[in-house]
This record gives sequence, structure tokens and C-alpha cells, in this order.
Amino acid sequence: MTKIQTDSADPWWKFGHVWMVLAGPAIVVVASLVTLYLAVTHADPVLDEDYYRKGLQINQTLAENPSSLAPALQGRNHAATGAPPLHKAP
Repeated sequence: MTKIQTDSADPWWKFGHVWMVLAGPAIVVVASLVTLYLAVTHADPVLDEDYYRKGLQINQTLAENPSSLAPALQGRNHAATGAPPLHKAP
């Protein structure tokens, strides 16, 4: 029977691979504590009391003036279909 000899009798914390293995979980713990601190110290933004009514007004304004959406629709359709744009840039 042969004995396995170790080359050094150094303690475990002197090996670099140990710290490489421990660094991942340590970073996650620190990041979670930072996230917890930010969540506790900063207040959440509050929605307007009339957010639903304001959204309805925005939709009504867009429905009354559909040309305001024309550049966005043209750009989206052009990107999806490869068709040439309807208006030439000045």
C-alpha cells in the first residue's frame, strides 16, 4: 500500500483556487445586501391618483389625431417589410 504525500503543509486559505471558488458566492451575498439596502432606503414611486383617466385621455387624443403616429408606424413597417419609406427626408 502506498501513501499519498502532500508537497506542502500550508493551510487551506493560502491556496488561490479556494478563494476563486469562494469569491462567487461572496459576491452574490454582497450584491444581495446592497440590493436590500437600496430597497429599504428608497421609496417606491407612487402612481397618480388619476392614472386611469389620464391614460384614457391619451388614447382619445391619439384616436382623434392618428397622423401623430404616422412616423412611428412607417418606421416600424419599413423595418419589418423592407419597403421604401413613403416620405423622403428633407
